[in-house]
Amino acid sequence: MKIVKIKNLVKKFNDIAAVDNISLEIEEGEVYGLLGPNGAGKSTTINMLCGLIRADAGDISIMDKSINKNKLFVKGNIGIVPQDIAIYEELTAYDNVKFFAGLYGFRGKELKERVEEALDFVGLLDKSKNYPMEFSGGMKRRLNIACAIAHKPKLIIMDEPTVGIDPQSRNHILESVKKLNKMGSTIIYTSHYMEEIEAICTKIGIIDHGKLIIEGTKEELKNSITNVNTTCIACTSIENIDENELKELNGVIGVEINETSAYISTSADVNNLDKIILYFTKKGAKIKNLEIKTPDLETVFLTLTGRKLRD
Repeated sequence: MKIVKIKNLVKKFNDIAAVDNISLEIEEGEVYGLLGPNGAGKSTTINMLCGLIRADAGDISIMDKSINKNKLFVKGNIGIVPQDIAIYEELTAYDNVKFFAGLYGFRGKELKERVEEALDFVGLLDKSKNYPMEFSGGMKRRLNIACAIAHKPKLIIMDEPTVGIDPQSRNHILESVKKLNKMGSTIIYTSHYMEEIEAICTKIGIIDHGKLIIEGTKEELKNSITNVNTTCIACTSIENIDENELKELNGVIGVEINETSAYISTSADVNNLDKIILYFTKKGAKIKNLEIKTPDLETVFLTLTGRKLRD
C-alpha cells in the first residue's frame, strides 16, 4: 500500500515557487530520506504534508485519503517530530507525553499504557517524573519522539531529529528509527548528516529549487552518476580559491569549498586534474592532500545540486 501519495504539489510565496510541481509516492514500510539544500523546498513540502500550510495546487493523500477532506483521519495516523523541540518545560516527562497522547482521545488505563510504552521506548521511563529543564539536549529530543509516537501512528515524520545532540543520543535515536520501522511505521526522515541517511533510509528523494530532481535507493542514486568523480583537495590559503572560477574549468560539474578543503565534481570523461592543480598553484594554495573519491551519496548530492548537504 502507498502510505503517501503526493501529486503535482505546488506552493508559492510572493510568486516564487517554493515547491514546484512535486510528485512522489512512499510505500508502506519504507524509511524515506528527504534531502535538499537550505531553501530547496523540503520544509515547505513537509509542512504541507503535515497540514500546517495549504498547497496552492496538487494533492496529498495519506493511506489513500486526501488530507484536505479527511483531516481527522490523517492527523490520527501521523506522528510529527519537528526540528524545533515541541515540549512543555513546566510539565514532567510523563505529563508531556500524556498531554499529546490525550489529544488523540486516549483516556484512563489505555492512556497510561501508551505513555509508559512511549517513555520506555525512548529510554526515559525512569525519568518520567523529571522536568525537561533537567534534561540534556539529547534527552529532550528523545522526549519529543515519545510525544510523537504514543498514539502509534502509521506514518512518522522526523525533521532533523538529531540536530545539536551528542553522539550517544544520536545513535539512540537512529536505533529507535530502525525499531519503529520494524514495528510497522513508515518514516519520512530529513537530516543534514549524510551518514544518517546512509544508515537508515531505504529510499531517498533529493529536492532542489522546489523540484524533486531524483529519487531511488542508495545504490540507484550512486549508479546514476557513474560518469562523475569527486576530487577532494586539502590545502593552505583556501580563501584564495574561487568557486565560480573552478566551475569554469572544462569538465567541472560542481564545487563545494569549506575552511580547509575543496570538493570538485568532474566528468569522468574529462582528464582535467592537471588544470585543477595548476589553478590551485597559481592561487598560491599549497596542496597538503589530494584524493579522488568514487561516487557516494555526497557525490550524488554535490553533482545534482552543486552544494554539499551541510552547507
